[in-house]
Amino acid sequence: MKKITIITGHYGSGKTNFSVNLAVKAAAEGKSAAIVDLDLVNPYFRTADFKQLFEEKGIKMIAPDFANSNLDVPSIQFDVEQLAVSEDCLIIDVGGDDAGAVALGRYAEALSAFSSDIDMLYVVNQRRTLTASVEDTVQLMYEIETAARMKHTAIINNTNLGCETTADIINASADFAAGISEKTGVPLAFTTCPEGIEDSIKADNVFPVKIYVKPIWEL
Repeated sequence: MKKITIITGHYGSGKTNFSVNLAVKAAAEGKSAAIVDLDLVNPYFRTADFKQLFEEKGIKMIAPDFANSNLDVPSIQFDVEQLAVSEDCLIIDVGGDDAGAVALGRYAEALSAFSSDIDMLYVVNQRRTLTASVEDTVQLMYEIETAARMKHTAIINNTNLGCETTADIINASADFAAGISEKTGVPLAFTTCPEGIEDSIKADNVFPVKIYVKPIWEL
C-alpha cells in the first residue's frame, strides 16, 4: 500500500466500503491514516457516516462541509500536501463515475508532486448496472481518468451483490476482471470478498473485507 491511495469507480461499486477497510487495516498495522471523503455527489453512502469507527481506530477523517446534516452542499477543503506529508497513509474516496472524479481533478496538480507514491485504484463490480460488460467498464474508467486528470495504476475486482454475495458470484467475475486488465494494460491488484469465504475464492491476491457500508434498509 503506497502512501496515497485514491479509490474510484462506478456508483455502488463498493468504493467506500473498500476505502474504509483500507483505512482500518492501516490503523491496525500501527500506521497513521487519514481518509478524505471526496464524494460530493452521493449523500447516502459517505465515509462521513463512520465518524465513530474512525475515532475509535485513530483514523483522521476529512469530510464534505455539511456532511451528516440535512444539507447536501458540494463543498470540501483540505490540504493534500500537508496530509501526504504528515500521515503514513492517505486514502481518498472519490465520488462515482466521471462526475465524482471532477472533484479529484481539482487536486491533480498538488498530487502530482507525490506521483511515485500514489496508487489510483479502479473498483469494479460486474453486478452493477452500466458496468456489467468489459467494454462499458473500460469506457467509464477512461472517462474517470479524463475528469480526474490522473491515470489508474490498478484494478480492484469488488464484484458483489451486497448481503447476497457468494463465492460463486465472485468466482464467476474472474474473466470480467481479467478482461478489463487485458484491455487497459492496468494490473488487477485484488479480488475482494466478504470475510469468512476467502478460502472459496479462486483468485490470486484475495482481499477479505468487513461489510461496513450497508443500504439503509439493512441497517
